[in-house]
Amino acid sequence: MFSKLFGKRAPKAPPSTEGRLVYAIGDVHGRHDLLETLVRQIARDAEAQAPDRQPVLIFLGDYVDRGPGSREVVETVLRLAEEPAFEVRALKGNHEEALLRFLEEPGFGSTWAEHGGSATLASYGVQPPATRTDPEAWARAREAFAEILPRPHLDFYHGLDLITEVGDYAFVHAGVRPGVALEAQAERDLLWIRGEFLQAPGPFGKIIVHGHTPMEEPQLTPHRLGLDTGAYATGVLTAVRLNGETQAIIQTKTARAAA
Repeated sequence: MFSKLFGKRAPKAPPSTEGRLVYAIGDVHGRHDLLETLVRQIARDAEAQAPDRQPVLIFLGDYVDRGPGSREVVETVLRLAEEPAFEVRALKGNHEEALLRFLEEPGFGSTWAEHGGSATLASYGVQPPATRTDPEAWARAREAFAEILPRPHLDFYHGLDLITEVGDYAFVHAGVRPGVALEAQAERDLLWIRGEFLQAPGPFGKIIVHGHTPMEEPQLTPHRLGLDTGAYATGVLTAVRLNGETQAIIQTKTARAAA
């Protein structure tokens, strides 16, 4: 009897936020219209949850590019950070990395444009070069962008975190490299990793909440939660509510973007 009782492995407790009410929002990519709606939904949901402490609102990066409202998305995140309703934590995505690289290397503009950077320039009132391979035009665009970019926005892009944790959850943009401790993860993996992470069975030290790789539906697995539902193209922006030991998806939807 002794060996039978003590030979059994105790059931693993479900992941917990240790009493915090947490919301995480996937890649926005300039869809300010969807973000405004989703934030209102989250605010109503948070009120209904009646938390004892200030709820945490985490953005998983990729605020800019592709959609038309990059500047407005950043304005909304900055406004939320100044209000008392949420503790806002904003993470860096690979598209913010690209924006900062363009400010350092104007010649990178043609590559950035291929991945939606022209939409970001336009949202700040900068005319993207007509020819992507014109280095002089990209240098002028960079100068115009640097001049018009509000200082709070520049500080925002430079101040974004790579990872944040709440309880049994770790929040990153893209994912983590399997077999590497969370505190030892490389920035490139946190911003860019895909296959090696997505195909790994886990565990990863904590439940990883991430965006970066768009899926038709959010991915809720035992070791990772994927929240990128391709908002700029699908019209679906996804968030997850983590409350104690529970997980719930919150979404806002519009018609798909025109092809």
